Amino acid sequence: MTTEALYQELKYVNHSKEKRLHYAKLVIDNPSLIPKLLDILFTVNDKISPRAAWVFEFMCAENLNKIIPYLDRFTENINEVHIDSAVRPVAKVCEYLVKAFYSKHDNAIKKALSLKHREKIIESCFDWLINDEKIAPKAYAMSSLFLLGSDYHWIHSELVLILERDYQMQSSGFKARARHILKKIKTNEK
Repeated sequence: MTTEALYQELKYVNHSKEKRLHYAKLVIDNPSLIPKLLDILFTVNDKISPRAAWVFEFMCAENLNKIIPYLDRFTENINEVHIDSAVRPVAKVCEYLVKAFYSKHDNAIKKALSLKHREKIIESCFDWLINDEKIAPKAYAMSSLFLLGSDYHWIHSELVLILERDYQMQSSGFKARARHILKKIKTNEK
């Protein structure tokens, strides 16, 4: 399938779990589609970009190891994504990666997610937190940064500063996640 053919197929993707899962499995079964999917995802001003992001997120949820050959490309471009409905799945994929990296179980992501990749994720997560984003990317960013803070000790102090500063101006969803993260940071400091 060409990039153009995949682009046309993505027009049929909607918010339904069934459609997203169908196309995610198509990509998993045909790994040659992954770079094409990323081409579409990182065409950040195109209205089909979010649909590619939805499929990519579902692909990663089903089989996170499929992203490994594309970690450089993914992490180099995540900060370019700006359409709200594309930012959320990209932030979720970052959370998947970070959770896998800090998992107690051995997995391929622990070996593949380099320092450079983690630094790009950190940068993007802080951007999502301080920029005018919806609650979901902010929540995923908080969780990712909390975990990353176990290796990058400066992260927790910055995260606390941002969460406390923005707390009053944010939604109830933000406040709930922020309280949870702040409590975990304070517990870890003891």
